[in-house]
Amino acid sequence: MILSQAGTPIARIVPLTDQSLPRIPGLDRGKVVIAPDFNEPLPEDILNDFLNPLDIQNESIT
Repeated sequence: MILSQAGTPIARIVPLTDQSLPRIPGLDRGKVVIAPDFNEPLPEDILNDFLNPLDIQNESIT
């Protein structure tokens, strides 16, 4: 199927094909580092930013 705008083709929709290569466990080993304190509680200032996000339309950033 070809999508067009004003008679000009802009996109083609095609069916997905299966992945030809199987996933290999451990392929990215050593490329991702998780900090030792990953599961520690967040500092209060960062936690407050998640719990009380700024309404940037009505508040200024200080």
